[in-house]
Amino acid sequence: MKQEPGDSSDKSAPSGSITPQPKPPQQANVSNQQPQKPQQFSAADLNRIVLEYLNKKGYHKTESMLRMESSHIPAPPTNIPTPQTTNISRPTAPGRAPEYSDDPATIKRGYSILKSWCESSLDFYRPELEKFLYPVFVHCYLDLIARGYPSHAREFYDKFSKDHSVLHEYEISKLGGISLKEHLQENDVAKIFRSHKFKVLIGRTTFNLLLYFLNENDAVGGGVVLRLINQYIEPVITTEAIAVEREGELNLSEGIVELHTLNNTSIGGEQREISSVDAFNKKPVKLGKLQVDPEYSKELEAELKLKDEQEQAAQKKVSTTLLEEYRENFKVDPNDENNPSKDTLPLPLKSAQDLRNDIAMIQDSRAKIKLSAAQASLPSVCMYTFHNTNNDLTCLKFNDDSTMVASGFQDSFIKLWSIDGSPLRSLLKNDPYNQQNNDGVAVKGSRRLVGHSGAVYGVDFSPDNRYLISCSEDKTVRLWSLDTYTCLVSYKGHSSSVWDVKFSPMGHYFATASHDQTARLWSCDHIYPLRIFAGHLNDVDCVEFHPNSTYLFTGSSDKTARMWDIARGECVRVFMGHSGAINCLAVSPDGRWLASAGEDSVVCLWDISTGRRIKAMRGHGRSSIYSLAFSREGTVLVSTGADNSVRVWDVKKNTNSPSAQPEPINDVTAQGIQKKTEDLRRRKEIVATNDHMSVYFTKKTPVYTVHFTRRNLCLAGGVFGG
Repeated sequence: MKQEPGDSSDKSAPSGSITPQPKPPQQANVSNQQPQKPQQFSAADLNRIVLEYLNKKGYHKTESMLRMESSHIPAPPTNIPTPQTTNISRPTAPGRAPEYSDDPATIKRGYSILKSWCESSLDFYRPELEKFLYPVFVHCYLDLIARGYPSHAREFYDKFSKDHSVLHEYEISKLGGISLKEHLQENDVAKIFRSHKFKVLIGRTTFNLLLYFLNENDAVGGGVVLRLINQYIEPVITTEAIAVEREGELNLSEGIVELHTLNNTSIGGEQREISSVDAFNKKPVKLGKLQVDPEYSKELEAELKLKDEQEQAAQKKVSTTLLEEYRENFKVDPNDENNPSKDTLPLPLKSAQDLRNDIAMIQDSRAKIKLSAAQASLPSVCMYTFHNTNNDLTCLKFNDDSTMVASGFQDSFIKLWSIDGSPLRSLLKNDPYNQQNNDGVAVKGSRRLVGHSGAVYGVDFSPDNRYLISCSEDKTVRLWSLDTYTCLVSYKGHSSSVWDVKFSPMGHYFATASHDQTARLWSCDHIYPLRIFAGHLNDVDCVEFHPNSTYLFTGSSDKTARMWDIARGECVRVFMGHSGAINCLAVSPDGRWLASAGEDSVVCLWDISTGRRIKAMRGHGRSSIYSLAFSREGTVLVSTGADNSVRVWDVKKNTNSPSAQPEPINDVTAQGIQKKTEDLRRRKEIVATNDHMSVYFTKKTPVYTVHFTRRNLCLAGGVFGG
């Protein structure tokens, strides 16, 4: 996972939380005026005067040091700044031309510095700050048109419009046709923007930081943005979390009501029946199981029949035979049109080891705990806590047969542990780590893999448990052998840090996600990527394969998830609805549903065939979610996060009602409880949706990963934070 809690981030915070103070009024030049007392300056005014002096004289290092130190000085209690209480110009009526003259370069620079500052802010503030970018972009563009700069307006539109085309494609396309002042009175979208204020919900501290930044950069474009906010935008101070009820929609309490109405009703006599996202998500996909070689299928059935005969000869009592289990849950119908052809994804020929692995998988499936009763059952959870990691452990991963766990560290190495107690012995005879006891038995239960030159952000095991793949800050991906515990290949191609890596369920292929805003598909026998999936507007944070291995899902910091066709290399689904970066993805075993979660603390369940959200599950409070996993039947979903908890969700409950009414986990009563205790309890209680089944808390351990074994035991792992 990328940058776990407690590690450092390379993104800077907004410029200090100092409340902007009005400049002292200039004294009138009147000769008969009475002598006045010396002007009293506040601490903020003195800081500003000194900073201006240092900047004028060129003492930039001293200036930056003073800025840094002054940001740690607590500001005196003041009223929360709002457009009504600050000393900025009084708002004018919407649609009325402002009485100021700014050259086009200043207008473009104002939006540019605001965009750069928002993108470099802390992740805690960035989602709220970025809400201002779209309305400021629109009004900067319309201002350039209104002031008679059509060429500058077109250049500005072409440069920045793509940043907003995903969520506001219809409005952006309508505004793109404006080139003259007269068009402002004819364009429906432009008239709504100029005659109504755009409402934005924002926290107090975030709005305070925004005002300070704009005042500080008043001379280089901040003043333009401040006047646009004052005239056309209505900030609403709120302390509540803002939830998105439907994918691709703005919150109805934000924006402009008339704009929402325009998007959903007839325009120019033409009825917009479906949104552009819904139209895009109608591309045909095949979500069934990947067809296999008929000869291999016959050989597998013969081996299973032989195993069943041996069990009958030994008079072993079983609920169902292995052959029946295979035909019920694993066999692929060659006549099902929803199943992709085996030629869609070229795979190497099956080996005898693959045959043994498939038989073991079918045996485990027959012995698994059933969680698919009339009402979903709670799984058993085994928690692994890692101590003495010095806050350097960045990721965890259990292998498919749950006998080994791997972790990546900031110190650029990977460590492996044996879960079942078996020693991690190398096939190399001269391996110095093949420790043995007096009886000649290997006793080493852990291994360290060294090769990367940067922090390791992701690891994953191959389905046959013979290989390990890892990705790192050094822009490379490495393939390791678990027979010799050595590095076999180093894959290079990404131009920036690689955040996540995943093996295909069929093996041979793997995918990576990177800071360079792309995901890439690789095969173990090629050192270059086979596919480059480009389309996200920010970091690609996580990747996940569909169970049939012909589709890849990606989650991004641009708050969207995408589904890519591996054979054609194109995007076939876009999932929009999160209000923060997406950290993790999971696909149900039957390939019908996608679960996503991230920084907005909401677990979203999607119908892959239509691309629409089925429901949103809340219960993690305001903590980031790090990992998701479906049970083997797909009826139970487990999530883990920074709130030191493992939460269990009923997947099928409320699937017909996307906006379930929140219910508290436990009933809170005031009788017999003192007020102080009551307040403390209310602060600690987390309100969850009613499909939340249970929660397992750790003491002080954020849970990094969760995994279901083949027999439906849930494994979780995290780092002790005490």
